[in-house]
Amino acid sequence: MKKHVKVVVAVLIALLVCGAGIGTYVYFQYQHTSTKRLPDRYDGKIERVRSSVDKDGDGVDDQTDILDGAWAYLNAKHPKYKSVYYADTGWSNDEYGVCTDVVANAMLAAGYNLQELVAADIEAHPGDYDIEKPDSMIDFRRVRNLIVYFRHTAISLTTDPSEISEWQGGDIVIYKSHIGIVSDRRNEEGIPYLIHHSGVWQARYEEDALVSWGEPVGHFRVSQ
Repeated sequence: MKKHVKVVVAVLIALLVCGAGIGTYVYFQYQHTSTKRLPDRYDGKIERVRSSVDKDGDGVDDQTDILDGAWAYLNAKHPKYKSVYYADTGWSNDEYGVCTDVVANAMLAAGYNLQELVAADIEAHPGDYDIEKPDSMIDFRRVRNLIVYFRHTAISLTTDPSEISEWQGGDIVIYKSHIGIVSDRRNEEGIPYLIHHSGVWQARYEEDALVSWGEPVGHFRVSQ
């Protein structure tokens, strides 16, 4: 009988320890995406592209402004992942955000108000967007709309990640249902990392995920 009790106690202790471990993992992982950057692991030399345009006139070119703007947003807001409709301004103004918010805030830092720009493009080309009723409070935060917008307004580049010199920090990459900013750091093969926001369990905002997200449907540069 005593042996049976000891076994039961041991099982209960093991379950408690396991539960505590799971609880600790959940606490430190769920919605705790890190802004810590990955090391640049590429030994080769790729000339960094800079734009000749400085949209906001701050002395920093668009390409650099967009890249820096993405990090400024992530470091300042450290957004948790949740899709929320913001009826007041359209912009996320709380602790939450989604993938499109990274791009919208990065571009805003360079002087491009994506909310206004997408709304104007939808008005100019309604047939390309297939939107029954435009809503400027949300349209610029939908990937399907940004694919159309960037095809209309940006420089289209290769979608083949193996052409590593064609991928530059500050570029925008779009997948079927996701969007992010190309990092200025790379893995051992020279493929750049992806700066993005993809879900509640995401470990870092910068990940070696440019390829793992699948084949891009678009790769864009805002200005030359």
